[in-house]
Amino acid sequence: MPVEVIATRRAQQQIAALDRTHAQAFTAFLDDLSLNGCAALGYRLTGPVPVSRLCVKHLRAALRVVVAFESPQRACVLLLGPHDAADPSLDVYAELYELLGTVPPDGASRTKPPCCDDSGQPPPGFGDDLADLIISAARQRRTRRR
Repeated sequence: MPVEVIATRRAQQQIAALDRTHAQAFTAFLDDLSLNGCAALGYRLTGPVPVSRLCVKHLRAALRVVVAFESPQRACVLLLGPHDAADPSLDVYAELYELLGTVPPDGASRTKPPCCDDSGQPPPGFGDDLADLIISAARQRRTRRR
């Protein structure tokens, strides 16, 4: 059964700003996500809930996409952007942790477990937490510097 993919308003802004090469990589990812669900993602983030319910895919170079699953049949692209630890104003993870109102885990305790569990299912559904994240992401008005 195909996975329905939606995107936050913030992710839509980020998608619209992609150059052609990165847009092609993102489009290929969307096709894969729609067909393969959580198996299309590289890993799940570690940390407390809701962080541990988010999955990430490296698309091209430093470009990352952060996805939450509302259910096994519905995924939400939360954020899309470069991973640039040297410049927090550009870093997709810095934006994510700001959005969540938390701090990133220290590097020593971070692991990258698969997005899917042993039975091939995505992390537990986000429920109301996803709605709150979508509302918060919609309020994000930062623009990426180029």
